[in-house]
Amino acid sequence: MQLPAVGQLRSSTAAATTPAQLAAAVQRIGNAFIQQPSRVGLSVGIIKDGRTQFYNFGTTEKGKSLTPTKNTVYEIGSISKTFGSLLLAKAVMEKRAKLTDDVRKYLPGTYANLEFAGQPIQLLHLANTTSGLPDNLPDHPASYQRARPDSIPFLMVESLKGYTKENFLADLRQVKLEAAPGLTSRHSNTAAQLLGYVLENVYKRPFPKLVAEYINKPLQLNAATEAPLPVGYNEHGTPMPRTSAATMYASGGLQYSAADMTKYLQYQLNENDAAVALTHRPTWGRLDEEAVGLSWVMSKTVDSKRQLEHTGGTFGFASYCAVYPELKFGIVLLSNESDPGTQSSLRAVAEEVLAAAYGTPPALAALQAKLLRRNFAQAPEAVAAVKKQHPELHLTEDYLNTWGYALVQQGQPKQALEIFKLNVSMYPKSWNVYDSLGETYELLGDRTLAIKNYKQSLALNPNNNGAAEYLKKTGSAAK
Repeated sequence: MQLPAVGQLRSSTAAATTPAQLAAAVQRIGNAFIQQPSRVGLSVGIIKDGRTQFYNFGTTEKGKSLTPTKNTVYEIGSISKTFGSLLLAKAVMEKRAKLTDDVRKYLPGTYANLEFAGQPIQLLHLANTTSGLPDNLPDHPASYQRARPDSIPFLMVESLKGYTKENFLADLRQVKLEAAPGLTSRHSNTAAQLLGYVLENVYKRPFPKLVAEYINKPLQLNAATEAPLPVGYNEHGTPMPRTSAATMYASGGLQYSAADMTKYLQYQLNENDAAVALTHRPTWGRLDEEAVGLSWVMSKTVDSKRQLEHTGGTFGFASYCAVYPELKFGIVLLSNESDPGTQSSLRAVAEEVLAAAYGTPPALAALQAKLLRRNFAQAPEAVAAVKKQHPELHLTEDYLNTWGYALVQQGQPKQALEIFKLNVSMYPKSWNVYDSLGETYELLGDRTLAIKNYKQSLALNPNNNGAAEYLKKTGSAAK
């Protein structure tokens, strides 16, 4: 996202960052991450200017001085989905399948339920998160309601020990789609696992062998186990079970080291490869906001560079990787601790490293300088003026929202208010921008405008419980 604190502008030229300066910055950023509560170990791999660098922090096992290395193998969780999508793209290139194929073409028996109003789930929908299938099969969350939170992963692993492909397909027949495939992007391990089974049917080989033959061997990924394997932990420091169920292999069961993953990302930076290029083609959403290719989540940076990213999480491991094709830059972060905030923290680390590597983009530096001169007043006019000189300036709703809250945390709520007002002017159909603006007005003591914006947010999204609770608390809810 490249969002340095306002007033702390860095150089806007890549040449200003030497390899030694970047290394020092990564050491500082990595050490700050590992000092956060609950963190255990971290491995970082970076591709820049054709060079690959590795950095390691913490330990592979709590209570021991065992610093990970570039060859330490981690569970990569949902990043595994990009491997399945790459195999699908290769199958398309080899004319073994089409993205528009009805998934039932590759399944044994009949599945009348895998369509909605005559619109079937296509292979494309499995890979771009729009299938409409549930997140997990089997899915029995009620059975864990009385269990201790730390014990739930062990119960889930135990329940999957006897869960076979046949069990999965039987459960798949019970699924009921609630909407037409292709409309809504939603995480689904079920879809990714089903894609794995489809590929097994296409190639007549087990999914692990496909990964080994088509990806590991040509890219020289060892996926080797360097002893001792790291122990994965949750936020309470409890060792977690490893992901080993065959029915999770394609959705989140792959394991690689930072050395392996940088080779994989180097391959992903080569868009002359037809299969890679296909996985990078937006198939849902808009690149100007957020799009999905084949598994890859895609967006633009503040200076209009393409960013393709994916996160991963298992019971005891979290991961993040991103590639920037125009910059020929790639980064992977692997952690042996997983909690609800680990993946977003890894993403923040990656963004800090990117900013350290390339500095503040000229477009952002110009906008920050103009906003500082006018104390953030008339922000829309400032944006318009900067865009005349820097047409590459790209401000997404999420970027501006993050900027606004960063200003609040820095004790600058009035400046944050101007950023949130800018967000409303740019994205007037978004409920979230009005919610943030209402929250800031309340923070500044202007309840009248806070109520007005919360009402507008609730009108756009009747399920915004936060706005509803605020209006109820202030006695402003509609009678």
